[in-house]
Amino acid sequence: MYFLTRKALSRRTLLRSSGIALALPLLESMMPAGVYGAELPKARLACLYMAHGAIMGEWTPQQDGRNFELSPILQSLAPYKDQLSIVSNLDLPAARVGPNSAGDNHNRSSACWLTCTPQRQGTSSLDQLVARHIGQNTSLPSLELSLVSGASISYLTPTTPLPMEANPRIVFERLFGVASTAEERVSRHVQATSLLDSLTGQVAGLQRQLPADDRQRMDRYLDDVREIERRMDLSSATLPEGVVMPTKPVGIPDDYEDHAKLMFDLLALAWQADLTRVSTMMLTRELDNPLFPKSGITEPHHACSHHSGEPEKMALYARMNTYHVKALYAYFLDKLRNTPDGDGNLLDHSLVMYGSGMSNSNNHDHDPLPILLAGGASGKLRGGQHIREAQGSPLANLMLAVLDKLDVPAESFADSTGMVTL
Repeated sequence: MYFLTRKALSRRTLLRSSGIALALPLLESMMPAGVYGAELPKARLACLYMAHGAIMGEWTPQQDGRNFELSPILQSLAPYKDQLSIVSNLDLPAARVGPNSAGDNHNRSSACWLTCTPQRQGTSSLDQLVARHIGQNTSLPSLELSLVSGASISYLTPTTPLPMEANPRIVFERLFGVASTAEERVSRHVQATSLLDSLTGQVAGLQRQLPADDRQRMDRYLDDVREIERRMDLSSATLPEGVVMPTKPVGIPDDYEDHAKLMFDLLALAWQADLTRVSTMMLTRELDNPLFPKSGITEPHHACSHHSGEPEKMALYARMNTYHVKALYAYFLDKLRNTPDGDGNLLDHSLVMYGSGMSNSNNHDHDPLPILLAGGASGKLRGGQHIREAQGSPLANLMLAVLDKLDVPAESFADSTGMVTL
């Protein structure tokens, strides 16, 4: 039983009985006096990478500011225009550092996209900096997804790329456990919690018999045990009210678009259940040549991007860019907008970046980059704007602005020279 005072209860307060943990809904007593309903849910971040750049003449709106018309490639984003920010003229200098081969240029495009520093130098990637600030109260501080295997855009440290998971079945099990039913998940949760409780009690009894140095070592050990227990409690087997558990996927769908939509659905569910708040997804990999059957285009991706400046081939690649924006980005935005969250929906409380570290794939350029932002970032991103930065402005200026919108303190990021005004 709880006696409510003017001191706010933790949003993570649980009622426990006989080993069962019950999460509470958002209550007035969880807010400081006088501000109930005033605090928005924490913002989420997703960074979605599309390889091989775009036809920038068909991507970039002609008008600047708020009174702009969507470009041909971006027409499918009209329903989300009021929450869309297009940022033009950004450059990724780090992707030019190293051997000047076509393959190296491509690979650096993705590897440097979220770090804005040359490979194996500088900083952690943007998503990991954000995860350290808004991801520590969820069971997964960050979630790295992919529709391909063998590459990453997320870096824990400059030399530690995080593996990205392409199999939706494995993603499902990371989010909800190996058990398929709610009853199995409850059972496994209770068993694991009981084991930790027993272990903590045994260690505490032993600690009283130890000298000071060993007690300090045991204290550090107990901290580790408590952190494991905290993670387990945060990934409670019972989902919040309104979150519907999907059927566990059987594996990777054969069709690219079906695969993408399944991964987006899992990501939206993970956000809805507050299992994670920071995510990356590699939609395609540099140098790969997948086909997109539902696009109506028979030429593979990388080959299509090398258009040799021929108008007909450029028009074909613009069609492929249009397909990706509509089938992938617009699908995810629609999913978020139709998922209730607090006083709004998930799109209101998210910042979703889509883009590439490559500009004109035919020339292996890294300037100007195709970059989109969508969502309200819990009231901090206004949207409905085309921001045209000075030619050659570093992409890091936008990354610094993203950190600012997500309340991550930073005076600079990589080679930033200022901050994009969003």
